[in-house]
Amino acid sequence: MLPFVVLLPMLIVVAAGIYYVYNEFLLFMSKAQVRNKVVVLTDAVSGAGAELSVLFHRGGARLILCGTSWDKLESLYDTLTTDADPRETFAPKLVLVDFSDPDSLEEVVTEVVDCYGYVDVLICNSSIKVKGPVQSISLEVDRNIMDINYFGPCTLAKGVLPSMMSRRGGQMVLVSSVHGRLAVPFRSSYAASKHAAQAFFDCLRAEVEEYGITVSTISHTFINASEPPPAPQTEPQPATPHTRLWAYISSCLTHGVRPSALAQEVLLTVNRRKREVVLSHPLPRAALYLRSLLPPLVFSVLSAGVRDDALAEHIQ
Repeated sequence: MLPFVVLLPMLIVVAAGIYYVYNEFLLFMSKAQVRNKVVVLTDAVSGAGAELSVLFHRGGARLILCGTSWDKLESLYDTLTTDADPRETFAPKLVLVDFSDPDSLEEVVTEVVDCYGYVDVLICNSSIKVKGPVQSISLEVDRNIMDINYFGPCTLAKGVLPSMMSRRGGQMVLVSSVHGRLAVPFRSSYAASKHAAQAFFDCLRAEVEEYGITVSTISHTFINASEPPPAPQTEPQPATPHTRLWAYISSCLTHGVRPSALAQEVLLTVNRRKREVVLSHPLPRAALYLRSLLPPLVFSVLSAGVRDDALAEHIQ
């Protein structure tokens, strides 16, 4: 009989191995499930968008790639089609889109639908961020963020909805953010747009379920596409309990997710038709629950963090 101290690490290693094999199997099956499906990516030229394009293209999906730069779209097209087997993959179709120009979106919707006559999966992953105090963000910037993060996805969703309803099937995926469920300081415009998009797709999910249409939302922490720079050397500041707590929370919130991890989660969500996904480490997940159960505690922690930032800037 092996002692418990030896048996426990072995069980952990075996469990981790089984979990890894299970995830790889799900990913393999996900690629098979998207074959021949018409998939629209609203921002294919971003880091996560490029990863998504590769996964869905290798899976044999009929891709419609959207982006704000024609040069980047063509570069992505060349990357996907070079050395690709035409018997296993389809050449992507490219659509230029500018969500900051609402008047142009009607033509974009028509062009997207006309590519194949219908859409199986719409992935709304376009987004723009801004950081700053409320008083420093102009209304013009607020409107621009709402156009890109809210009105853009809503317009495309409404545009492809009639064909999905007539075919009684389809899926819409909103790649959102935890800021759409938990607002933090200095993200007022961004969080507001994400809250609005989250609410729209939540309502849409209930309204179209009878037509066999799945609406999914993926809330992730920020996308970390590169290694963080080394922390600057500064004079140590006096530490208090709430400053240490805020520093810990800030470090966790800035950890982020890799574009490849987000792309794999989107593929799994499409395959398993999951309705709601939170892609983050445990702390933001816990904060989401605390926001509902103990809001005064969350408000106090966030306010303390703002005061500490202001004090640090004043000292410097």
